[in-house]
Amino acid sequence: MQLVQPATPALDVPATPPGQAETERPLQTTFDTPPVAVRGLDRSAAKHILVPSVGIKANIDQIGLKSDGTLETPSYERYKNAAWYKLGPSPGEVGPAVILGHVDSKSERAVFFDLRRVVPGAKIEISRADGSKVLFTVDSIEQFPKSAFPTQRVYGPTAYPTLRLITCGGKFDRQRREYVDNIIVFASLAA
Repeated sequence: MQLVQPATPALDVPATPPGQAETERPLQTTFDTPPVAVRGLDRSAAKHILVPSVGIKANIDQIGLKSDGTLETPSYERYKNAAWYKLGPSPGEVGPAVILGHVDSKSERAVFFDLRRVVPGAKIEISRADGSKVLFTVDSIEQFPKSAFPTQRVYGPTAYPTLRLITCGGKFDRQRREYVDNIIVFASLAA
């Protein structure tokens, strides 16, 4: 099976077919135009994430696709870790590197609990397996209903290194035992 992007993105989120209208509700946004195209780094696995402005500091696991072509869910047992989608670009390569994390566990806050507090202009540092560190600047943080997940904006190609951080958000549906929305941070390689 040859998939460039997962059929079902992050955390049990249904994909929005390309071309279908996407509903979005910006929490905060600043940048309307992408930075000038730059040469990306060579491939190297994401190992650690640091978002100093909101106190996120965690190791990064790796996830891929399940046999049905949908995105694996980050481990619930390792809810203090984030998870990089290893079949997409690595942080610093040209294109969107995607890192997911749980918002909470059954008993406590998880790695991306405070992700919703990130603001445009905040810095995100990703340490890589090759020993390098890549710095990104937050362009926007947005909230989407899971039924209108912006697949193309998250996984679609970019001409420069970008980063997407994804977690659950919005109201918690007690009957379905899940959050109804996703919080997505869109970031670009820092100048």
